[in-house]
Amino acid sequence: MLIVADSSIFLATVLDEPEKTRIIELTRGCISYAPEILPYEIGNALSAMVKRGRLTDTEAIDAFDRYRRIPVYLVPIAVEQALTLASTFNIYAYDAYFLLCARTLKPSALDRGMRHIARQLNLVVLEVTP
Repeated sequence: MLIVADSSIFLATVLDEPEKTRIIELTRGCISYAPEILPYEIGNALSAMVKRGRLTDTEAIDAFDRYRRIPVYLVPIAVEQALTLASTFNIYAYDAYFLLCARTLKPSALDRGMRHIARQLNLVVLEVTP
């Protein structure tokens, strides 16, 4: 099965968050895709955690290294289309990139934050929380 995973899924996995086990169960044997902005979004989130004192510099770099070992295909996204989607649903462009990626590839979408919009776009959503 093809899935589009948002950055929160990768972060929860590399940071050993409580939902990590469920994420691994849901994605085992799947082929993961994400918009090509994923590494930048992961880097930004990790730097924010360092800034807030949640991670040290070394922990952030180690987490990014763990993220890079997760197989994921990065997909180019048309920013103009993402902006239209963002405007239509009153969401951030970053969220629209992931939704557009899922809509373009037509996989099941693993998306914590945008479930309701993904469903409106007729995408299948895998639930991380039981």
